[in-house]
Amino acid sequence: MIVGTAGHIDHGKTALVRALTGVDGDRLAEEKARGITIELGFAYADLGGGGITGFVDVPGHERLIHTMLAGAGGIDMALLVVAADDGIMPQTREHLAILDLLGIRRAIVALTKADLAGPERRAEVVEEIRDALAGTNLGDAPVMAVSSVTGEGIDDLRAALAACEAEAAARDASGLFRFAVDRSFVLQGVGTVVTGTVLAGRVGLDDSVMISPMGLSARVRGIHAQNRKAAEGVAGQRCALNLAGDGVTKEAIHRGDLLLAPALHAPTARIDAELTLLASEPKPLGIWFPARLYSHAFETGVRIVPLQGPLSPGGRGLVQLVLEHPVAATVGDTFILRDTSASRTIGGGRFLDLRPPARKRSTPERLAWLEASRIEGPEAALSALVADPAGGMDGRDEMPAAVTVDLPAFLRDRGLPYRSLSQMPACIGVAAIGDLVLSSSALDRLRADLLAQLQTFHEENPDLSGIGREKLRLSLTPRLPKDSFLRFLGEEAGAGRVALDGAFVRLPGHMVKLSPEDEALFSRIHPQLLGEGRFRPPRVRDFANAFEIDEREIRRMMRLTQKLGWTDQIAHDHFFAREVTREMVAIILDVAEQSEDGWFTAPAFRDRVQNGRKVAIEILDFFDRLGLTLRRGDLRRINPHRVDLFGD
Repeated sequence: MIVGTAGHIDHGKTALVRALTGVDGDRLAEEKARGITIELGFAYADLGGGGITGFVDVPGHERLIHTMLAGAGGIDMALLVVAADDGIMPQTREHLAILDLLGIRRAIVALTKADLAGPERRAEVVEEIRDALAGTNLGDAPVMAVSSVTGEGIDDLRAALAACEAEAAARDASGLFRFAVDRSFVLQGVGTVVTGTVLAGRVGLDDSVMISPMGLSARVRGIHAQNRKAAEGVAGQRCALNLAGDGVTKEAIHRGDLLLAPALHAPTARIDAELTLLASEPKPLGIWFPARLYSHAFETGVRIVPLQGPLSPGGRGLVQLVLEHPVAATVGDTFILRDTSASRTIGGGRFLDLRPPARKRSTPERLAWLEASRIEGPEAALSALVADPAGGMDGRDEMPAAVTVDLPAFLRDRGLPYRSLSQMPACIGVAAIGDLVLSSSALDRLRADLLAQLQTFHEENPDLSGIGREKLRLSLTPRLPKDSFLRFLGEEAGAGRVALDGAFVRLPGHMVKLSPEDEALFSRIHPQLLGEGRFRPPRVRDFANAFEIDEREIRRMMRLTQKLGWTDQIAHDHFFAREVTREMVAIILDVAEQSEDGWFTAPAFRDRVQNGRKVAIEILDFFDRLGLTLRRGDLRRINPHRVDLFGD
């Protein structure tokens, strides 16, 4: 368990931690000289339950709130310190507000310096504390009077903390590794060391990690967990990690960086979030409001865009955060906002979407997406994200556009290892196309839309074999990414619902049909593709001149006959009847068989069809392209694997 102290400056936080653990959290000479905590202090102790409890001692000075925030992000419970002689002070209230905004729900209030106050004063301060806690997550926190000077209440407080540790549930370590860095330094003979809290997952010796957001790779070569040498660190522990790797130096790693499992490295500078604005704010929060953002130990400037109109003091709403610097975040991470001068806390909340759009960020669809993102649990959230809007068409003529989710990105942004949808059985009413997830009803509509569009296209264009894949993709709803669309088409073709014809898609039973006019024209052309001149038939231009018809019409009609399998375009504008093509294949096979080694020349073929060298080579080039013949210089031979290319 990690316990974080909170409270006003000089209220005895460090002395209390020392009394509980025997460790002085002030480690800097300046801290000892001035008697205040400037940097985060850490202490560890076995409080009697056999486990190791870590204490994060944070500064209480107003100007050091940013340091307090660096330590508050990873704590399991708070030890709120209020001096009996002073009572509730400004930094006490601000620390309490921060703990509430961060969602901390477990705390003990230590009424310190109890030796300086009599029973009446103690009762008065306890009443102040109760008033301050009212309406927060810590409203039921017990208040215990203690004195670090006389030892009053220290044993009772230690026992209460031990009981809390025994009741505390271990953090789930099944997610991928995430570690918030709050210090980076060098130990002689050891190398670069970082300290912080394991937010999720676990890390072992020799594991590879990514330092994010910079994207620097490192290897873990030493671990101290809860101040003890260990083989691994797990979620909920404070750890010191000895890192190695190219460029891994003290100067390269900063407070606020995260160590991650490499699969999680995907920093972002734009986040949609849920924000609670403190009631103490003087006016509503408007668009593009500047502030400072703190999440775990990370700090950066930010602009705030309310998504549902100005956010009133004491209100809660959806906002978009535009960060000055990218952050390695996870959906569900909490954050605090302070004003640009860092003199007061404005509010806080949690991240909902790490990849929001910069435009159309307040549409009903986006707001519905963010409402679904509030749901706890990946399966429930995924089901809600892709669910069709309640009430079907909701009075509109058309269904709203279906929502699709990239499953690997969805899991990564939640710090979870990759799983296919089949490994998430609790996702009700959800289907997948590869790793693209959508609702089962949306997939049914997509299939129906696909068939309807193909049917309409065939009715309007009976002379075309099918519709182009990209044109079809852009016309369907939802519009799938190209890779997912190709997979979808493959699955539909495998099920026999559509047929794929190169870059075109058609219904399985569709056949190209000639119009009566085209049939009449082909009936005049076809006889001239047969007979004695069949191995050297007229070209498109010849037919156009003979029939006084535009070349383009002849060419269009002949290409349709090619799609029907009636003709083959051997060379540009030079069409041969399919039966003549088969005859030429038989001739080539015979010419090859009569050669000594199976290799034959173009003149040998030319002499058999008697059509001239140029046309003979065009024909052979055609068969080369189809793979029927294999060429080596001026020689060719038959490819035995393609001899049935024009079989019946």
